[in-house]
Amino acid sequence: MTLLAVERIKLFTTRSPWWCAAVALTIVIGFAALITGTAPSDFPITVATSQFGYSFGLAVIMVLAALSITTEYRFGTIKSTFLAVPNRTAVLLAKTGVVALLALVIGEIAAFGALGVSALLAPGSDLALNSAADWRQVAGVGLVYAITAVMGVAVGTLVRHSAGAISLLLIYVMVVETLVPIIPRVGDDIYKWLPFNVAEKFLSGDGAVRGASEGPPLSTSTLSPWVALAYFAGVAAVLLTAAIMVARRRDA
Repeated sequence: MTLLAVERIKLFTTRSPWWCAAVALTIVIGFAALITGTAPSDFPITVATSQFGYSFGLAVIMVLAALSITTEYRFGTIKSTFLAVPNRTAVLLAKTGVVALLALVIGEIAAFGALGVSALLAPGSDLALNSAADWRQVAGVGLVYAITAVMGVAVGTLVRHSAGAISLLLIYVMVVETLVPIIPRVGDDIYKWLPFNVAEKFLSGDGAVRGASEGPPLSTSTLSPWVALAYFAGVAAVLLTAAIMVARRRDA
């Protein structure tokens, strides 16, 4: 518990988490307001459309998570931490837990805030959470953000440089996963197993409760929603394990 308290204090005494949280909330809720407020009268406003901006907030969560560890390497505070607590595994797990919890809270506030704004701007639309799929679409955003934060901390630990870690994370999500499907013959098969495509399957399922044009693009993964979440979490666990092993072997 002491380690968790220390990591919480270190995280919240810097400006970057506050700025990142504010930006993520503004983007997700702002997109919902923009889409709902400017939609033509015949455009269906649904639970899915209210969550259209979650992927942009996801990029901000990556930045937040990466900065939580790379700034410690940049300013050398990680050395003092490892001297005070020689168990590096415990330190990194505590930091990851605190950052993931913050990402979870941001995700839930953003998702339900976006839903609330949409309901306020389009009171006649059907935005009730009537099914498990609807609940996953909204409440699941926090879980995806939390797991993404674990990945961000892991990559930040491996790279140790803020610019490098952030660039690697954003390029992967925004470029690599987007371009893989265009690889001849094998692209679509590979894309089915890429982590953020699989995470989308958890959130949107097979799209049975919404049209393909409502909300973010549907996932091509063949996994069921909860298995997809487990797979996504497994990828994050592998990355974090690799990061901890590397951190234990090299100098701070």
